[in-house]
Amino acid sequence: MRHRQVLAVATVALFGLSGCADRPNDLDTYYDDPTPTPTVEPAQPSVKPQANPVPPSSTQAPVPAAVSAALLTDEDVAEEEVVPGESKVSGCLTGLTRGTSRSASWSYPSGSTLEHQVTEYTDRDASDVVTQADCEGRKLTLTKQTGIEVQRAWCEDTTCTVLLAKGKLVSALSVTAGTEARATDAAKRLLPIVAQRLRSA
Repeated sequence: MRHRQVLAVATVALFGLSGCADRPNDLDTYYDDPTPTPTVEPAQPSVKPQANPVPPSSTQAPVPAAVSAALLTDEDVAEEEVVPGESKVSGCLTGLTRGTSRSASWSYPSGSTLEHQVTEYTDRDASDVVTQADCEGRKLTLTKQTGIEVQRAWCEDTTCTVLLAKGKLVSALSVTAGTEARATDAAKRLLPIVAQRLRSA
């Protein structure tokens, strides 16, 4: 009886081992899934090449030659011993920028400033602009320049402004110094040069 039980156990064990024979006896891969799920690569977003940007069209009108010709240059103010500064129109000059204009600015070693602006008016005469101008401060009388239609000047605190008109052009000079006397003297020195530039424009 015992001999039959041993045979039965041996038979069961043999069948059990034969059922595992279809798996490879490799401990590294024994518990691996025999049919691994293929990995799916994430889809790359399609990027369309951007077209070359179109530069914005220029909305700035070209500066008339007469405006550039009437503007003071570094050579014109060389005797003032100034250096080019940040161009910023201020004071009485701010009311004269309704036309096409150009401006330049210089600085003195003392910290005083010199500004010049030339504006062209196509809808009216420059003489009307200067005649109707109403700058702050007291009126300043300077030597009348030949070839200039209208000439006016003011001093407010330590800033003196001179306006000259010829044809369609208004030439505006502004000097800010430590004292009103120094600003006035600088305006007197530069006035003939400003007038000559305006006449030749």
